[in-house]
Amino acid sequence: MPPVETIPPGSTPEATSQGLPRNQLNPKEDLGFTLRVTSNFVQIPVMVKNKQGVRVDGLLPQDFTVLENGKPVKLDFFTSDPFQLSVAVLIDLGMADVSVQKVHQTYSALVGAFSPYDEVSLYTYSSTVSQVTDFTGRAEKLSAVLESMKLVRGHNNGPPVLGGPLGPQPPMVNGVPVGTAGPPPVYTPPREAHVLNDAILRAALDLSKRNRARRKVIFVISDGRERGSSASYTEVLHVLETQGIQVKAVVLDMGALPVYKQAEKLPHIFHQGYANILPKYSNATGGGDVFTELSRNSIETAYSQITSEARNQYTLGYTPKAVAGSSAYRSIEVLVHRKGLDVYSKAGYYPTPPPR
Repeated sequence: MPPVETIPPGSTPEATSQGLPRNQLNPKEDLGFTLRVTSNFVQIPVMVKNKQGVRVDGLLPQDFTVLENGKPVKLDFFTSDPFQLSVAVLIDLGMADVSVQKVHQTYSALVGAFSPYDEVSLYTYSSTVSQVTDFTGRAEKLSAVLESMKLVRGHNNGPPVLGGPLGPQPPMVNGVPVGTAGPPPVYTPPREAHVLNDAILRAALDLSKRNRARRKVIFVISDGRERGSSASYTEVLHVLETQGIQVKAVVLDMGALPVYKQAEKLPHIFHQGYANILPKYSNATGGGDVFTELSRNSIETAYSQITSEARNQYTLGYTPKAVAGSSAYRSIEVLVHRKGLDVYSKAGYYPTPPPR
């Protein structure tokens, strides 16, 4: 195993080199350490769990092997210390109103899931995307914004009533509406847009401007549907992989039902749009499995678990071999030399072009 710079838990590179006790550090650094990232440095957050889904701690550099395009690379950096987070929270207001109201009731738990060292920006989307607040580390500001959002209603999203005693009843003569010569007109309800791709892209572009030493996460609270975005999944994933951004999600409403999750294996379901986008984003970026929750308590538990997993991952790093003029995609595979463990990491990356 080549020499690897290892950061002891609870310390910083500055403290290690200067021999300072931890209580003399800047409070902003007390959470973990400061990672200085160069443009060609590849940073790989890695989550390791056992078969029961419990996070596995205590692994060492020699327990990991990283393959880039199938070939082992030399690790230059390893730590298990927590990271400060830059998080973009995306709330889907196109869900059924009962689900939106359930999410409204969990906002205190959402704020409590973040540490004082994190910065959070809030977005909402349905047919369009809106940034509700810029990145802030002030819990009281985030709480105030979320409190004001409790007045926002969701959609009913039920099938329209087109006939029968509850449907619209124009005057009829012999089964034909008065004033028309033909059969009753066929009503086709307009398709609602759920621009999940556009929302993730907007958040990713904003996160790309944040400090690269922070771990960047897009946290989606949604029913998982996608319809009508200008951006495609492939285009958005390219941005996520270039910027090293993870996608994590809590899926509610119909998306959390077992029969619906089984149907997600189909590319297009129930005339409701694509519903397998969030798991694809999460798996490709190392976010792990999405959380499918129905009750308020389980949603609140998912919040804390998602932020804890994002913050407390192993972080591996290396400097790849430069290929002049090449910005082609490079695949990554992380291997752990212990049996019975599941490894979650990003599938690859696009090299950042050198500055001109």
